[in-house]
Amino acid sequence: MKLLHLADLHLGKRVNEFPMIEDQRYILIKILNIIDEEKPDAVIIAGDVYDKALPSVEAVELLSGFLNKLAERRLETFIISGNHDSAERLSFARELISAAGIHIAPVYNGKTEPFTLSDGFGEVNIYMLPFVKPVHVRQAFPDKEISGYNDAVGLAVKEMNADFAKRNVLVTHQFVTGAVTCDSEELSVGGTDGVSAGLFDGFDYVALGHIHSPQQVKRETMRYAGSPLKYSFSEANHKKSVVIAELCEKGNVKIKTVPLIPEFDMVEIRGKYDELMAKSYYEKLNTKDYYHITLTDEDDIPDAMNKLRCVYPKIMKLNYDNKRTRTESVVHEGADETEKSPVELVGELYQLQNGRALDEKQEEYLGGLIGKIWEVAK
Repeated sequence: MKLLHLADLHLGKRVNEFPMIEDQRYILIKILNIIDEEKPDAVIIAGDVYDKALPSVEAVELLSGFLNKLAERRLETFIISGNHDSAERLSFARELISAAGIHIAPVYNGKTEPFTLSDGFGEVNIYMLPFVKPVHVRQAFPDKEISGYNDAVGLAVKEMNADFAKRNVLVTHQFVTGAVTCDSEELSVGGTDGVSAGLFDGFDYVALGHIHSPQQVKRETMRYAGSPLKYSFSEANHKKSVVIAELCEKGNVKIKTVPLIPEFDMVEIRGKYDELMAKSYYEKLNTKDYYHITLTDEDDIPDAMNKLRCVYPKIMKLNYDNKRTRTESVVHEGADETEKSPVELVGELYQLQNGRALDEKQEEYLGGLIGKIWEVAK
């Protein structure tokens, strides 16, 4: 059973006020090309299909066209909602379009019935768990004690009653503790939305969404597909891809990734204004890419953004790195520490004192404790 795993399309997203819809249209065509080459049995989209709960007309039309192309290829497609989606809107008419092989997870109600596919090795059960908050799971199980995200997701998984003697795939959209994050994601203050990777131990493959950097978590078969495009300059060095997970006999899963190359990249460059505007410099670049430019001139360049835009029409960000800005950063030294979660800060202190990092159970306990403190603070 060959699965192609996508996530975090964020259709309709704007980055630094630049619409990304045409970039997204381009990359979806590239994904269709990969599908035609790889010939998967099913496609998984692990949440954040749209960038907003109320998506733009262009975003809805783009998704509609993409799903039509998947249906034409007679591919089983499994879609869950992420934290950016409206589960209600995304699952509209899901029973109707399921007949075309497009299966969308309903609003979470405590029941997660699997879809069953078959191949030469037997059955594969696909469980779809959309992004859930503790309040959603409490509504489904009012008699259960749920103190945070870890309890909520753990209970939701337990209530699936999956038969782990069979091959099972879980599609979910959560922040698994230990994953590497970037600036374009929306995570809870203090990292309190983190869940333990151990909750998903019984599944043969875990198709994750939410984190934009492609990566495995704890094991090769628990993976974030990552976003197909870069949505912040913290992702400038990311290598975007789709995941191909091939389930053979029970216990044998083969993983590979296929690169996704955007039409226009996100690029960071730095130097003096005259250097960056010299033809001998910029003719070596694709000036149609999206740029974050750092000027190192000691004096500010009047109307620099508009002047730079004559050569770099898609410049998104401009800043200076010189004696003045470095002096200002010294005044505010340590301010970046406030951007780290309490779990990260305590983890760094623990490593300094003990010479080793927090283990998974310690991170889980600390995250839960901080979550309770935040709840009280609210």
